[in-house]
Amino acid sequence: MESRKANIDRRTGETQISVSIDLDGVGDYSIKTGNGMFDHLLAQLSRHGLIDLEIEAQGDIEVGWHHLVEDTAICLGRALQEAVGDARGITRTAHSFVPLDETLAFVAVDLSGRGYAVIDASMGDADLGGLSGSLVHHFLESFALEGKFNLHVRLLSGANNHHKAEAIFKALARAMRIAAEHDERRMSNVPSTKDVIG
Repeated sequence: MESRKANIDRRTGETQISVSIDLDGVGDYSIKTGNGMFDHLLAQLSRHGLIDLEIEAQGDIEVGWHHLVEDTAICLGRALQEAVGDARGITRTAHSFVPLDETLAFVAVDLSGRGYAVIDASMGDADLGGLSGSLVHHFLESFALEGKFNLHVRLLSGANNHHKAEAIFKALARAMRIAAEHDERRMSNVPSTKDVIG
């Protein structure tokens, strides 16, 4: 089996982002973005998705967290897409329900090679460590578009914004883990009647 790893470095006038990903990892991570809540959410992707992840991000946070969060999503998405490669043998689609106290989140993904996001998740700004609810939404959308996968997110219940964001990221991690897993019956076939993903 080929290694499913990728490294992305991106430097702009606003941010400097470095991402390393291993889809066949054990959930080890080293994440340094300068925002504790953002680090916490990204850690969920690693630990619950069994994806080894290293992220270092710096940027013009004096103007807010938008540039850094968006550019991290871009780099993480590109790293994911590169690691998935031609998708031979993977399960491709998966979903997950994750509860966190009063919150219940549903996430479905399709590693289809076509980026699209539908996010039905009302979220305020409190208890998000300086992030906004709209920025969490924007991260998910940018991650899906750059990662070239179909993402559906729905919050079925919830009150606390921290719980909402964390449950979504845990559900995303679990769905990604299953979708990226190799199916022994599929062997080296591409999971599409087109015989190509994308």
